[in-house]
Amino acid sequence: MRALVVTAVAAEADSVLTGLTPHPDAPGPEPRTLPGGYLITRRDLPGAAFDVLVGGVGPAAAAAGTATALALGSYTLVVSAGIGGGFQPAAPPGSLVVADAIVAADLGAETPDGFVDVQALGFGHSVHLPPAELAARAAEATGALLAPVLTVSTVTGTAARAAELAARHPMAGAEAMEGFGVAEAAAAHGLSVLEIRAVSNAVGPRDRAAWRIGDALAALADGFRTLGPVLANWGERHDR
Repeated sequence: MRALVVTAVAAEADSVLTGLTPHPDAPGPEPRTLPGGYLITRRDLPGAAFDVLVGGVGPAAAAAGTATALALGSYTLVVSAGIGGGFQPAAPPGSLVVADAIVAADLGAETPDGFVDVQALGFGHSVHLPPAELAARAAEATGALLAPVLTVSTVTGTAARAAELAARHPMAGAEAMEGFGVAEAAAAHGLSVLEIRAVSNAVGPRDRAAWRIGDALAALADGFRTLGPVLANWGERHDR
């Protein structure tokens, strides 16, 4: 089984790689560079290989980076991973959220009656669903909240925007900027997708003093220590 794990930035990739390194004292392979300048690093676990990609920030960059890697390799599963904002009180800083739905939360049109998503407009779809069994197992194993993760192009920075998103997506657990782009590329290659987010801050007014980025990155590494074998087991049963 071979999985592609897509992060936005190098710090997130480092946390994922830390979690996927069985023996931290034994260095793994160095990163290699894909066309387009994308850095990708391999980690091997019993029965599975993981390629961890730094794909860039935002849904468009994530989709482009993911598509590049998928065109150059054969994979069983694609995972979008990183830190993000958590909807309170369900997903406090330092916790994990596994997506049971990956939602394009701001792809659509504003109308006098409110926001209309792109699917309702008839121009595609606005939700990707990870395999239900895999998402549930991942959430249980890592102690994560199982809930929709919203993909946004502009991070929420006001109470009004947070309230608007929560009203449209009352079950949402987190927001981030890459999941839907990763999922679009995976779907184009006929692959299943999973998203996991470590919460660094509350969705709402920007308060940098309250951000817990270090804690979120540590939680991401801890999550992948547990998640690696879960993904390997799932892949063994679903590898094409």
